[in-house]
Amino acid sequence: MIVINGDITSLKIDIIVNAANKTLLGGGGVDGKIHRQAGPKLKEECKKLNGCQVGEAKITEAYKLPCSKIIHTVGPVYKGGNNKEADFLSMCYSNCMKLAEEYRKENKLEEVVIAFPCISTGVFGYPKKEASLIAIKTIKEINNSKIKVVFCCYGDENYQLYIENVYGITIL
Repeated sequence: MIVINGDITSLKIDIIVNAANKTLLGGGGVDGKIHRQAGPKLKEECKKLNGCQVGEAKITEAYKLPCSKIIHTVGPVYKGGNNKEADFLSMCYSNCMKLAEEYRKENKLEEVVIAFPCISTGVFGYPKKEASLIAIKTIKEINNSKIKVVFCCYGDENYQLYIENVYGITIL
C-alpha cells in the first residue's frame, strides 16, 4: 500500500476509484471533479449503468483522464455508526478490488495499480479516522500481490491518518 496526498484525477495508473452517489451521474467533491475531468462521455456511459447501490461498484472507461478505467462505488452516509455503515464501507473497497482483479485477468496484466480516495468522508460524513481504519483493514485482508493499492488522500488531515495507520509514523 502506498499513501499519497494529491489529486486522484491526475494519476497515470490503471484504475482510479470514484466515491460516487447512487445515480453515478456526478455530484460534489471527488465525484464532480472526476466527471468534469473525464468529460461528457463518462456521464453518457454512467446513464446506461442504471445507478449503483451502497457498497456496490461498477467500472467504466476513463475518457479524458490519464488512467485506464474508473471504478465507481457508493459509500454509506454516516448515521451514527449503528446502521451497518462499517460493513457497507468495507464492501465498497472489496467490490472495487474484485473489479480490479477482473480487469487484470481480462487484460492479461501481471499487475494492476488502483487508487482509492477517502470514501464517504466528505459530504457523506463518515468519521475520517474510522473510515481510514476500515479501508486499510479491508485491503490488507483481501489484497494479493497482483494489485498495487494507492490511497490518494486529498488534504493533510486524511493524509496524516493514512500515513499513521499504514506506516505507523507521524508527520510533524
